Amino acid sequence: QVQLVESGGGLVQAGGSLRLSCTVSGSISVTDTMGWYRQTPGKQRELVARILRGGSTNCADSVKGRFTISKDNAKNSLYLQMNGLKPEDTAVYYCYAHSFWGADYWGQGTQVTVSS
Repeated sequence: QVQLVESGGGLVQAGGSLRLSCTVSGSISVTDTMGWYRQTPGKQRELVARILRGGSTNCADSVKGRFTISKDNAKNSLYLQMNGLKPEDTAVYYCYAHSFWGADYWGQGTQVTVSS
């Protein structure tokens, strides 16, 4: 069983930065793909950024050049560095993991609020 716990959300002014962390219970090595999604009320959850096992990454066009996804296998952790935050980045951010045996796991979510 894999459990994901996010932290690092909060309230920040436009132009500011936040760093989200996601700690994986057990071993991060059981995950194939990990990523960050976000969701606002009334909208579908959308992909923000993901990282594959080999380390390659991709992200949504809306966050390119501002957000960076990374992971530290030794710390069983996934990160999302968010710079140049905009009010439209306000959402609940979820950590996601796809395991080698095909199961998907989600964290409980962390609120990010960007004030104008």
